[in-house]
Amino acid sequence: MALIDLANPTRFLRFTERVLPWLIAATAIVLATGLYLAWNAPDDYQQGATVKIMFIHVPSAWLAMGIWAVMSLSALGTLVWRHPLADVAARAAMPIGAAFTLICLVTGALWGRPTWGTYWVWDARLTSVLVLFLMYLGLLALWSAVDEPSRAGRLAAILTLVGAVNLPIIKFSVDWWNTLHQPASVVRLGGAAIHPTILTPLLTMAAAFFLLFVTLHLAAMRNEILRRRVRTMRLRQASAA
Repeated sequence: MALIDLANPTRFLRFTERVLPWLIAATAIVLATGLYLAWNAPDDYQQGATVKIMFIHVPSAWLAMGIWAVMSLSALGTLVWRHPLADVAARAAMPIGAAFTLICLVTGALWGRPTWGTYWVWDARLTSVLVLFLMYLGLLALWSAVDEPSRAGRLAAILTLVGAVNLPIIKFSVDWWNTLHQPASVVRLGGAAIHPTILTPLLTMAAAFFLLFVTLHLAAMRNEILRRRVRTMRLRQASAA
């Protein structure tokens, strides 16, 4: 099946029905492997066992930004290419992105207390991630406030593209401003600066989180398509009555 065929909602539902069981199994296997590696990873010589919060915090932070990037591509699909499933993909990704951003903020605060001596400071990285979380909530509120899905999709697409400006601010905030956060140590020029005993479980957990997102996203897209079909049927019944 070509990817263009998935633009048809019915074909997309059939495709996800076949793929989702495999994705769930793969997510469970990789997540179990990642948790095992993370549990057996060595403690940091300064932070002790608290460094293992990183195995949840960092993948959540990556997904928080990555999901907004996916939504930005979906926004282009809605506004430029008029793809029939673009706004469905964006709507399905919003609550998942908000959840991972909240996990990032909470685990960051729990990690910051023993490391920095405080749960929160208004530095550039923390503030820009908080702004990202508020933008997710704003988009969800917008979708709830507009009854017509296609109109809500267009408005949300515009706001999503505007909000994408925040992504490079989050990424490079540790380089542009003085901050409590250390500079990038995984995704950077010159390769990762983390020892393999830490890097391997971190990348495994990142792969598990990515698979978890894909699984949740496809399932949420199925629900959104079915929800819209039910809404259309009810409107037809109401107009015929």
